[in-house]
Amino acid sequence: MSRPSIAGPCAVAITFLAVALTGCQQELPDHFASSSQVEKLPAELREQVVRILEEHCGTPRAPRPLGIENPDERHVLRGRDLYQFYCAQCHGVSGDGAGPAAAYMYPRPRDYRKGIFKFTSTPYGAKPRRADLLRTITRGVPGTSMPSFRLLPERDREALVDYVLLLTHRGEFETQLAMEAEFEEEIAADVVPELIDRVLGPWRAAESQEVHPLTPQPPEFTWQDIAAGKKAFLTKGCAKCHGEDGRGLTAENIGKDAWGFATKAADLTSGLLHGGNQPIDIYRRIVSGINGTPMPGFRNALQNEPDTIWHLVAYVLYVSDVRRRGVLPPAAPFRRDTPESGKLDLASTPSGAATPDSP
Repeated sequence: MSRPSIAGPCAVAITFLAVALTGCQQELPDHFASSSQVEKLPAELREQVVRILEEHCGTPRAPRPLGIENPDERHVLRGRDLYQFYCAQCHGVSGDGAGPAAAYMYPRPRDYRKGIFKFTSTPYGAKPRRADLLRTITRGVPGTSMPSFRLLPERDREALVDYVLLLTHRGEFETQLAMEAEFEEEIAADVVPELIDRVLGPWRAAESQEVHPLTPQPPEFTWQDIAAGKKAFLTKGCAKCHGEDGRGLTAENIGKDAWGFATKAADLTSGLLHGGNQPIDIYRRIVSGINGTPMPGFRNALQNEPDTIWHLVAYVLYVSDVRRRGVLPPAAPFRRDTPESGKLDLASTPSGAATPDSP
């Protein structure tokens, strides 16, 4: 197997971490690891699930995209090799988010098997478009361990996206098979195509579900937009988790994500907006929320006041830039919470903490 060339400092950094943690690149196993749901099944059903999965999705050494009759084998293997070299140390060979480096990271690497992705251009609860995954791989996720792979050739990024989708669809199919085995105590041959359609249908539908702004983006944001955005931020529920100053230092800012890990609302003043810092990125986070997290969408709440959404975008952009402008927020209170504890101690929060400089 030819090893992909490393492109860019981010790739060098993640490769160095992988070598430091494991000593060398992981060798491909003969089989994908089974989910805990499958492992709990009786032996006969467990073997049937594994057999069906390998028939339709292949193995790490010979992967197959679900539901594609004649895939481009070279493209699939290229994606696998790139994924194995760049991604498996964090996301795991089977895409379970439990690679050897994962335990050292916060937030944790994504477990693809649920088919849930945070940063999409589609409504809350919908699958992402393929372009969304390509954008994440290209840009990375600022403020996390997920680097940008923009220096990889486009064909390599395309192959990586398709292999991530292969692992994602395989994981969702595995869940459907396990549920069928658990409730029916068998998996009839004629139900398998139905389960495949159940997995792939929402992905096909997502391609036509792109969220578009309710009103055009203003040609530029004014101080009046920022002021109106600040008022909305304080009155529409944003400050409950993000805090009045945007730093997320509130007692309500703790929760669990869809993968079972502790999560909290972002410190907007850090300037590291995980879903992107373009106005349309922020607009979609406000309208659609963030899948798999407690961050809700405000589409219904703001349906009748669409300009308010752009005002909020203007204010988030303003707050996220305060540190770059040299405006330092007051010292943060001491916090005893950790990602593992799930607790937040704000007993020492100073009263009347200042908000970022007012427009």
